[in-house]
Amino acid sequence: MAKLPILMYHSVSANANNSKGLTISAKNLEVQFKFLKENGYTSLHFSDLQTLKTPADFPEKAVIITFDDVYVNQLEYAYPLLQKYGLKACFYIPFKYVGAVNEWDKGKEAIMTVAQLKTMDSKTIELGLHSFEHRRYSDLSVETIQEDFDKCKAFVVDNDLNIHNTLAYPYGSYPKKGEVRKVFFDVLNENKIAYGLRIGNRVNTFPFKNNYEVQRLDIKGEDGLKAFERKLKKGKSWF
Repeated sequence: MAKLPILMYHSVSANANNSKGLTISAKNLEVQFKFLKENGYTSLHFSDLQTLKTPADFPEKAVIITFDDVYVNQLEYAYPLLQKYGLKACFYIPFKYVGAVNEWDKGKEAIMTVAQLKTMDSKTIELGLHSFEHRRYSDLSVETIQEDFDKCKAFVVDNDLNIHNTLAYPYGSYPKKGEVRKVFFDVLNENKIAYGLRIGNRVNTFPFKNNYEVQRLDIKGEDGLKAFERKLKKGKSWF
């Protein structure tokens, strides 16, 4: 089976000293992207996986780069670096907050507008879902989850956005046990979600064991290059 690390990023800062937690500096991000490029990694979109049917079809070193929340700072700093190093990434949108700020955590960080989302080259950026209201799926009823999907679909249609049917779970949260887990996955299937992304901090094998429990590696702002390289190859099991 092919190994497929999936990297998870959030906010990007121009301040070289502001590299902590969910915020990474543009300088640190460039070091990581340069490492991927110089070490022969091929970045993929989730839509690419639907054409790679077997591990034999995979690049020797594959990686998926993801960014949650579509902050304007991702457009300003991450997008140019992705283009500079010839890398692809997937950006996940909390649709309610498009053109506003990250109110879900009482922040003031600007979220891209529809116009800004449309400026990005689809060969570089694949857009996906991050729910409508950025609430934990594990806290919601089935009916509320379906309402959230309905709002996402209406927003996508009304704004003529090209969205791949990959869903990044807000906070990495979803029902993980028993019948509620099954029911949640049934709702995803009914809404034609191809992949559901948790956190998990392990390197995936492809084909995935479960398309709705795809694991991402939480890349922290304070991660140095050696820590980044170890996560990329081994996940966080080495801690």
